[in-house]
Amino acid sequence: MKKIFALLMICAFALMTGCGVEPDVKPQPLPDKVKIGMITRLNASEESFGQFMTKVEQTLDVKIASHTPVFFDNLNAMEMALQSGQIAEMSTYRSVARYIIAKDPEFQILKDHSLEFIDSFCFALRDDDPELKDSLNMVIKEMQDDGTLDRLTKEYITDINTDREPPAIELPHFDSAPTLKVAVTGDLPPLDYISANGTPEGFNTAVLAEIGNRMLRNIELVQVESGARAAALTSKQVDVVFWAIVPVSEIMPQDSDKPDGVALTEPYFKDKIVHMIFKAKEK
Repeated sequence: MKKIFALLMICAFALMTGCGVEPDVKPQPLPDKVKIGMITRLNASEESFGQFMTKVEQTLDVKIASHTPVFFDNLNAMEMALQSGQIAEMSTYRSVARYIIAKDPEFQILKDHSLEFIDSFCFALRDDDPELKDSLNMVIKEMQDDGTLDRLTKEYITDINTDREPPAIELPHFDSAPTLKVAVTGDLPPLDYISANGTPEGFNTAVLAEIGNRMLRNIELVQVESGARAAALTSKQVDVVFWAIVPVSEIMPQDSDKPDGVALTEPYFKDKIVHMIFKAKEK
C-alpha cells in the first residue's frame, strides 16, 4: 500500500505527456549520481529538489535519489544537453517522449525499476481571480462529461500523425468580448506545442479553443519560456498558464511547482512521467 500511495504522491520527475510502441530499453549500470534534466521548477531550486528526492528514497525505499536534477528553461536546451552528454537522462511525459522519438529515433524511453509517477495537467491563474477559476472548472467538467476531452485527446495525442505538424486550430473571436491571454511554452509537444512557423497548435490549443467558444471569450496565446511562467502570470502579462499538478503529501508538504499567489483549476488531462536517453551515448 505504501508504494501504491507513492504513485499519487511523488510525481516529482516532471518538468513540468505521437503514437507508437515504447522501445524496451534495458537499464544500464548507473553511477551513484546520474544527472537528469527537467524543466525548471518554479518553487524549488536544484539543490532543494535533490534533497526532496533523497527524502523520498529514505521514506519509501524507491530508487530515485541516485539522480541529480539539472533544470532547463526550455525543451530544446534540455534535448541538446542530453545529446551532448551534459546530462544522462531527461524527464518528460510519455506522450511527449513518443512524439520526440517519432521525430528522432535516436532518443529512447528508458525502462527502469522506478515506480510509475503520474502528473495531472490543469490551468494556473492568479488566486485573486476566483470567478475565472470557477468558470474554467465549470467548462472543464462539461467537457469531461460530454466526451469532448476524450475526443481531443484521441485526435491530438493518441492518434496524432507525427509525419506532419498538428492541424491548425482556429481560436474563437467574439466582437466586444473580453480576451483571455494564455501563456504557451512549446516545451511539451504535442500538448503545449509551437509549430515551425511560430504558431501555437496541439492539444492544449484545441482545448483552449473549445473553452473560449463555451465561455464566449476571445483567446490570445502568448509565448513564454517555461521558467518565466509564474512571472508572466503574476505581472498580468497573461491570465492563464498551462500547469502540471504534483500531489501534496507528508513527504512533499507543498507543491514544488506552485508559487505563492497562484491558484489551480481542476485537472483536464493526466500523463505518466518517463525518463529518456540518447542512444548514441550507449556506444
